[in-house]
Amino acid sequence: MIKRIPIAALKVGMYISDLNNDWIPHNTQRKKGVIKREETIEKIHRMGVQYVYIDVEKGLDSQDAETAQEVDRRNEQALQKAGEQRPGIQHKVALTEEIVIAQRIHSQAQGLVGSFMNNVKMGAAIDIAPIHQLADELQNSVLRNANALSCLGRIREKDNYLLEHSVNLSVLMSLFGNYRHLPADVLHQTVVGALLHDLGKILTPDDILHKPGRLTAEEFEVMKLHARHSRDILASTEGIGEIAVITAAQHHEKLDGSGYPEGLKGEEITEYGRMVAITDVYDAITSDRVYHKGMTPSQGLKKLLEWSGDHLDPELVKQFIRCIGLYPVGSLVLLESGRLGVVVETNDQDQRLPVVRVMYHTRFRLPITVETIDLSRAGNQDRIVRAVDPEDYKLDVRKFLA
Repeated sequence: MIKRIPIAALKVGMYISDLNNDWIPHNTQRKKGVIKREETIEKIHRMGVQYVYIDVEKGLDSQDAETAQEVDRRNEQALQKAGEQRPGIQHKVALTEEIVIAQRIHSQAQGLVGSFMNNVKMGAAIDIAPIHQLADELQNSVLRNANALSCLGRIREKDNYLLEHSVNLSVLMSLFGNYRHLPADVLHQTVVGALLHDLGKILTPDDILHKPGRLTAEEFEVMKLHARHSRDILASTEGIGEIAVITAAQHHEKLDGSGYPEGLKGEEITEYGRMVAITDVYDAITSDRVYHKGMTPSQGLKKLLEWSGDHLDPELVKQFIRCIGLYPVGSLVLLESGRLGVVVETNDQDQRLPVVRVMYHTRFRLPITVETIDLSRAGNQDRIVRAVDPEDYKLDVRKFLA
């Protein structure tokens, strides 16, 4: 049986099934195994981990433990409560109309960010104007229909993670900033900061940046420097605003001080730093990478709630969930009819009734004719039962998003 325990209850002889630290990119510890030395517990504690999951059939139990099912049930209740309010972002044009524009912007964004990084690496002259223009176009697309760029953000290849993550993070920050009614100039700067937040990775050695396995402790210290490099490069780039620099610099800071590069705590982290930390973690843990299998969107939202308070701002996490919905674009959901559908468009009025694209029937375990259904339409009696994992049905939801 899998149980969760506080780090203070971790003892030699326990079997860790999950370190519960996916918010740490390239984390340097094995995720599973028996704890054999006190030194291992001390290392885990220094990483900022507050809770771990143990397998009590393979190691010692704890009186401070609660079952993984209990934790998931509580997270699900918190997720439903966080999503009770309306998203607050109204779609102005149809998805079919905006997706064409969004595809151009998405492709252009990857190329431009890649080119910008390469120019910095080569020491070439830097022109920030195209990045500002791109941020405006991206923001305008989100305002017209955020579902378009959100769909494209779920159709990703793990080998192109760095560029796709930067673009998707800027989309999430645009959504989040709009939801929170940030002033236009501030919102623009947070989008620019998100686009260039990983710029400092150009100074990370390739053998570390692209290492398929876990990093050593020494390699991880080198990797962590990228946030400081991003800050320094942007701070010295003419035409970059202070908020953009802060957004990029603080994307790995955590409330309890376990983040980097400065180990800031609580209110020492700016509002924009706390926002980008949430969006960065969410996008990272729901993406496939060479060393990490992505969670489903719903699993990712539950993890944000679980890590709230210690690492992430609790109130901002709730706002982020209301912003992107109980069933974010790309979620695979089970309907009362037994059909499975991928969410392709959220609902402005009721998060429980998105537009889904059905393609599979669970009762017959067979594919069905692909059909797009608006669950909010009058007369439609089908409703979502729960979000499910595509792996359970060997489905690739990316095929049905665009």
